[in-house]
Amino acid sequence: MQSFLKTLALPLLLVSSSLAICPGFNYGVGNVQSLGGGVNRWNVYDDSCNVVDGLTTTFNPCTVGTFGCSPPPIIFNEYTNSFTGLRYACRTDPNSGTCGSDVVSVCCRNDGN
Repeated sequence: MQSFLKTLALPLLLVSSSLAICPGFNYGVGNVQSLGGGVNRWNVYDDSCNVVDGLTTTFNPCTVGTFGCSPPPIIFNEYTNSFTGLRYACRTDPNSGTCGSDVVSVCCRNDGN
């Protein structure tokens, strides 16, 4: 019986590890990562937790063009792709997950704008 349960458990673990970090969205943005010396980084992830874009800066991330921010309480409410220039609306989502130890703070979707 234990062997049978182990056989069932492995596929379930593989499926659960491949779930989308932001179901129904294009991207997820991780929390701030301090790199030291006042330098901060925010990673932008695809559904497979691959880093596909991001921002590294010593400046306010809301004013350098990659992210737009909401009024307080401040969250990223917009992401502009560095490679394509496409803009994505972002919001918190209870179904967002983590990529490694990086918690996804907002999920972003392009609705054709």
